[in-house]
Amino acid sequence: MEISNTVKKAIIPVAGMGTRMLPATKAVPKELLPIIDKPIIQYIVEEALLAGINEIIFITRYGKEAIENHFDKNFDLELFLKQSGKKKILKNFPDTLLSNISIISIRQEKPLGLGHAVLQAKKILKKDEPFAVMLPDEFLLNESKNGDLKQMINSFNLSKKGQILVDKVDMNNISSYGVVNLKGDYSKPKNKKIFNIVEKPFAKNAPSNLRVVGRYVLPYSVMINLNKIKKDKTGEFQLTSAIQKSIKEDNDDFIAFISSSKIFDCGTKEGFLSANIEMALKDKSLKKLILNTVKR
Repeated sequence: MEISNTVKKAIIPVAGMGTRMLPATKAVPKELLPIIDKPIIQYIVEEALLAGINEIIFITRYGKEAIENHFDKNFDLELFLKQSGKKKILKNFPDTLLSNISIISIRQEKPLGLGHAVLQAKKILKKDEPFAVMLPDEFLLNESKNGDLKQMINSFNLSKKGQILVDKVDMNNISSYGVVNLKGDYSKPKNKKIFNIVEKPFAKNAPSNLRVVGRYVLPYSVMINLNKIKKDKTGEFQLTSAIQKSIKEDNDDFIAFISSSKIFDCGTKEGFLSANIEMALKDKSLKKLILNTVKR
C-alpha cells in the first residue's frame, strides 16, 4: 500500500550575508552563484520538487529580491530567445521546470539565527503539519532518482519520526558542525535514534564523527518549541535547541539519516569550486576542457 506524503512544504533560509564568499556576494546573493550554468538555489528547489514538495517558503531579507526574480517569468528575455532561434535554452528556465511548485517569500527582519529564520514560516504551516528545512549552502549530488530528501520524507511518512541528514566527517573538521550523539558504536553507522546534538564540539568531546547536513524533515513540535527557546551565547536562536527540546520534553524521536550523496559546502570557495568541477566532469566537452587545462 502506498503511503501518502504528508510533507509538502520546505523552508529554505536565504537571508544570509554570504560573507565567506565576498566580494562575489557583495551585490549578488550567494544562492545565485552558478554551478556551471545554473544557480545553486535552483538545484535546491529542483531537489525539493523531486522529493514531493509542492510549496517552497523562502526566508529572505532586503537585498535578496534577485532570488525571487530568478523564479519569475521574464517575458522579454523569453521572447528574445524564441525569436533568436535559442528556444532550447528555455527548457532549463526555472518557471518551465518548476511549474508544479509554488514559491512564497517571508522577510526576516534581523539575522537572529537559523531557528529564528525557520520560525518565520510558522504562520504558513497548518496545525500539526510536518515540514522540511533545506539549507542552500549544501549542494547534494545523488545519481539515484531517490535522493536523500525524498528517502527522508518516505521514512518520516512511515515512522512519523523526525529525520536529520548526517554524514561522516574527518575529526579534524568536526568542530565546524553540529554532531549527533547516537549512543553506542557508530563506526558502522546506519539510521539510528538521535539522543543529543552537540554544536561545534572539540574533537575530544565529539560524541561521534557524524555531522549534521543541511536537510531536515521535522514534526510540528519543533516549530512550537522555536517559540520557547532562548538565545545562545552568540545571541542567536538555534534550530538545534528546539529539536533538543522536542526530544527531551515532548519525547519525539529523531533519526540520523545517513546520506548517500556527495556533499559540497558551496558557502566556501573550496566547496563551490569542487561542485563546479564535479558537475563539469559530467559533461563531455567540459571534461575535456578541464583535463586539457590541468595538463598545461
